[in-house]
Amino acid sequence: MSSNNSDPVKTICPYCGVGCGITVQPGEEPSDMRFMPWGDAPVNEGRVCIKGGAATEVVDHEDRLTNPLIKEDGEFRDASWEEAYEYVVDELARIRDEHGPDAMGFYGSSKVMNEENYLLQKLTRRYGTNNVDNCTRMCHASTVWALRTSLGAGAMTNSMEDLRDEADVFWIQGANPGEQHPIANSQYFRQAVLDGATVIQVDPHANKTTRSFKIDDTDRHQHLQLNPGTDIPLLNVVIKTALENDWIDEAFIEERTEGFEHLERSLRDFDKAAAAEECGVPLEEIELAAEKYATADNAAIFTGMGMSQHRCGVDNVQNEINLALITGNVGRPGTGVNPLRGQNNVQGTCDVGAMPNVLPGYQLVDDDAARERVEQVWGFEVPDEPGLTNVELSHEFGESVKGLYVMGENPVMSEPDANRVAERIQQLEFIVAQDIFMTETAEYADVVLPATSWAERGGTVTNTDRRVQRMRGVGKVHENTKHDLEIVSEIGQRLFDDGEALFDFEDPEAVFEELRQVCPIYHGMTYDLLGEEGLHWPCYEPGDEGDLFLYEDEFDTESGLGHIEGVRHQPPAETPDEEYPLILTTARLEEHYNTGTMSTRSPTLNRQTPENFVDVNPADAERYGIGDGDEVTLKSRRGEITVEAQVTEDIKEGVVWTTPHFAAASANKLTNDVLDERAKIPEYKAAAAEIEVSIDANTAADD
Repeated sequence: MSSNNSDPVKTICPYCGVGCGITVQPGEEPSDMRFMPWGDAPVNEGRVCIKGGAATEVVDHEDRLTNPLIKEDGEFRDASWEEAYEYVVDELARIRDEHGPDAMGFYGSSKVMNEENYLLQKLTRRYGTNNVDNCTRMCHASTVWALRTSLGAGAMTNSMEDLRDEADVFWIQGANPGEQHPIANSQYFRQAVLDGATVIQVDPHANKTTRSFKIDDTDRHQHLQLNPGTDIPLLNVVIKTALENDWIDEAFIEERTEGFEHLERSLRDFDKAAAAEECGVPLEEIELAAEKYATADNAAIFTGMGMSQHRCGVDNVQNEINLALITGNVGRPGTGVNPLRGQNNVQGTCDVGAMPNVLPGYQLVDDDAARERVEQVWGFEVPDEPGLTNVELSHEFGESVKGLYVMGENPVMSEPDANRVAERIQQLEFIVAQDIFMTETAEYADVVLPATSWAERGGTVTNTDRRVQRMRGVGKVHENTKHDLEIVSEIGQRLFDDGEALFDFEDPEAVFEELRQVCPIYHGMTYDLLGEEGLHWPCYEPGDEGDLFLYEDEFDTESGLGHIEGVRHQPPAETPDEEYPLILTTARLEEHYNTGTMSTRSPTLNRQTPENFVDVNPADAERYGIGDGDEVTLKSRRGEITVEAQVTEDIKEGVVWTTPHFAAASANKLTNDVLDERAKIPEYKAAAAEIEVSIDANTAADD
């Protein structure tokens, strides 16, 4: 280890978006690095989930990349940094000269710092394209779109703190914080429930969240177990019930919103009974939930990928916004619409502009005034047309897109219809992968650049409730690895040697200082002001404390009003038929994370759940002759995986449920890559599927 400092270092957990503070204790050897609690950490007060406690296990893993690699004749060989840099820069320049700048795609990463993503998107735009994106496209792009256009900012309207203290009703739709955000669930949600809050969960799958509150058998708990893809009709039942009973805030609607008449018209002939039947939930249950939400003093909506990962994801989230606005549940503590972000810096990666349609601070690239403000700081012109999203880029591999720069992402596993992604990526002329492990994507690269892990470097990350916090490193584990910031900076300087030092920064703080100048919501922050507590954005001027909740007086829209818009049901692109009679839906596990690059290499986490599985309802299991623990083949029109069946009533009849974490049997070999037309997010949450059972399993079932 390069650092001789043996003092504990306070940093942020590298896994989910809650932003828990942890302490890393350096040792004499890299393998001695270990986790320690940070007792007064601002978000979690020393408590961590199983992933946080195991976070240091992967830092010195035997699979770590330790030297640059170049592929020759289909095999990787070690290379010097100088050789690797020259190859990367020469190829980036060649592709731009031969095909134009839009022939390159750049992937940022929600696993790396704000400063590193900021520099990568700046490099992309200096290269001459807006083809830069990150994994929020796969998670919450539709949420960001709907919140930004209808309220003003693509983020949680409220903070965990005010939600815990003030909310009377938690409406949790398409999210499972008990599994995916455990410390938020135990520290904030659970405390609110102990203080009397009611929980209404809307999800096709029974899960850890409602069980964790231990109020299953009380009138303060409802689980509306709807069919996948029927969120809009269910919310329309809720909204129409609120309208029929006058459970709305007429003054708030009149003074602070626009579009209410459109919502009323869209529901005029709406048949609540037919919609409830389509959802698979009794009408009286939905009406009861509507009453609990709409008549509460303070009701908060939490939304997750179960809402966003649909071809109608924007409309799904818009309907949540509609419900919040007509009941006046926005703009004060304990209310709002709050997306729970899945990765530790997915919020910040978007904040700093690593998306094809926005510059830092969500300034649109096709807004002339915004673009000119950024250009004055950067000193070069920014393309004025939005670029391609990551899924759109992958659809163009080998066609209009000839090269790919991947920093810390794994699209071969994370994107839907993964088998086709793996086929298309081989059509590219050049790929550079920058990572800490040889990922499934890096296997296809021409150059692999070994980066440092989260524990080895500093920078900032932004958690799910807009809190910007500093991460601090303890020193390198492998001497020949480099920080992501150092790599991108060096490539930028070599590629654009124009004497302007656009990519020459001494350290992450210097990058953050430039970020402040082009990102209004971060402008009032400095490393010193962030300290150990962090600050919530928006923080417009030094000295601002940041806002725990947004929109107290007005919305950050052009009119200053919250936008209401009636939406109609769109069924999933694939629905069950004779060939594929089941609905496949997916979700994450507490023990694992994203594509498993880090978590599946952790001994502690792998002991908990070493392999993928599929949940099957007992009625379906009986029909197929499946016993609990049998090996089955789960199929869709795009591929198949072999997994163990778990027979459980947690999932509805006709629906099967699995996860994307395991390379050998990833759900994304099955998922559909049809996109929401606005947010360009894929429909991970609903696909037609079938199960095949081996003869051995059937024989065992007969015995």
